[in-house]
Amino acid sequence: MDRTQFIYVTATLLFVAFALGWFAYWLLHRFTRVSQADMGELDRMAQALHEAEENRDQAIGYIEAREAELTNQLSQTEAELRAAMDGLRDARREAEEMRAYIERMNQG
Repeated sequence: MDRTQFIYVTATLLFVAFALGWFAYWLLHRFTRVSQADMGELDRMAQALHEAEENRDQAIGYIEAREAELTNQLSQTEAELRAAMDGLRDARREAEEMRAYIERMNQG
């Protein structure tokens, strides 16, 4: 094979490789093209996702506020319960003292 034939064979092989690459690109582009209807659907889905995320954020904010309110209410209720138990304990002790005093007066 002389120099001229080698150049022709190499040029032909490069052209065939280029043509096959271009055809593969065109075929891939043809099958993966996104239509306007698909783009509209993607836009609607993106909007719906955005609205769902906003609703989720609002729900999380409401839940956190409600949880803080209920925690505060629970703390107040526990404080009131402790105060009531302390008052009941004092009243029982006072009642026992009164009973003991009355028994001493009745015996004495």
